[in-house]
Amino acid sequence: MGRLCLPRCKLARIMGWTQIILGGLVILVSLLSLTRFYSAGFFLHNEDICHHFYNVRDVSDGFDVKSLFDRVGEVIDRLEILQGKLESKVQEMEKNKGTLLDKNFLEDQIVRPLHSANVALRQIRVPKVEGMMNSTLKEDPLITFFITEEIRKYITPKENRVGKINLYGAEKIYNTIGHACVLYKKELEKYMDYDIGSYCDDDWNLGQKLMLNGCDPLPRRRCLTRASKEYQKPYSINESLWRLPESRNVRWGNYQCRNFECLSSKNPKRGYSKCIGCFEMEKEKLKWVSNSSNTSLVVDFFINEVLAIKPGEVRIGLDYGIGTGTFAARMREQNVTIVSTALNLGAPFNEMIALRGLVPLYVTLNQRLPFFDNTMDLVHTTGFMDGWIDLLLLDFILYDWDRILRPGGLLWIDRFFCNKKDLEDYVYMFLQLRYKKHKWVVSPKSKYEVYLSALLEKPPRAI
Repeated sequence: MGRLCLPRCKLARIMGWTQIILGGLVILVSLLSLTRFYSAGFFLHNEDICHHFYNVRDVSDGFDVKSLFDRVGEVIDRLEILQGKLESKVQEMEKNKGTLLDKNFLEDQIVRPLHSANVALRQIRVPKVEGMMNSTLKEDPLITFFITEEIRKYITPKENRVGKINLYGAEKIYNTIGHACVLYKKELEKYMDYDIGSYCDDDWNLGQKLMLNGCDPLPRRRCLTRASKEYQKPYSINESLWRLPESRNVRWGNYQCRNFECLSSKNPKRGYSKCIGCFEMEKEKLKWVSNSSNTSLVVDFFINEVLAIKPGEVRIGLDYGIGTGTFAARMREQNVTIVSTALNLGAPFNEMIALRGLVPLYVTLNQRLPFFDNTMDLVHTTGFMDGWIDLLLLDFILYDWDRILRPGGLLWIDRFFCNKKDLEDYVYMFLQLRYKKHKWVVSPKSKYEVYLSALLEKPPRAI
């Protein structure tokens, strides 16, 4: 009897707290309604106050009351559903006298919903009154533009809890999103539609679509990222650099292929068109260290040649392009740390780089690089920015590279190609910063296109 009483007592306690929370919500809604009536002057027989109410902006202008009541209603609905599940569980336990509470039931059906409802209540925003009958809520119009409450909570400035300046020297923290997010309102609201504390949808491709279209940076999410159900221990760094990773360590649901072998350049249904052959380790081993490759050209520079120009000075750098981390792997063998930018354009480029034991940086062309000024020894770029890129966009990117390169740092332009008639424009763009030329090679790619490879050094600019 004692064992049977224990789970029942727990359920009774949970149901009691549920009823207390529901009662508190009713009181909260009632008080908010009374506050609005009081501010309107219905409880004070004062003509000036009534005149003020009917001719001056309402105290709730700029505050989305509907959103508040929707959120409260959503929490109430969740608690009522939870109460129904608990009551049905009690009835089931009464029928089956020996039934004990299941751990998964407690976690999935009780703990998570209660946590989600608790967080939702804590995040309800109530307007602050600034002076008698002359209150306004200073709010960014972007907040009221979105319907999904989770987006509003994210972009709303977060005031310091202690009411003082924080370690950043600010009174509030402003979370940012890309300005183009307003153009993709429907997609962003779909991306941010989830239950707090539960598992996220496997929708990284939707997030990447938003990033590529200018909704970058994306807002953070408060849901749990899904991983492969069969995730295996990664290979050690000694073998992971030049070995195809374990396919079970990748979620393949949003790719055309279902394993790394399928990504071979020989497969016409591989699902990607950039960096063909990058998942074939035997071919990758030849890059930047050997001229035995069938694709080796006069525009191909070798790593040992580049490092010899600045012996011992190249220690950290950025590989700005699309690939599987081979450049970073070769530089690692020379004790140089390289961060590789990557986008999953039809294939798991980020996962591949990470499983090789290297560092992927998930950024788009839209974004300012997350490095401080004058910090990088090397910026290498290949296979990503070619003759399709707008000159003004290229200008902003080049100045950003210049910002992060230290004085004496190297800019390695690797196999940039464009139409012959556009070469002069691109040459001007690359040389406008007055970098010192260490290497400069132009070679034909086809009848109408040319390759350009260059190794340039940033001047000191000691001003």
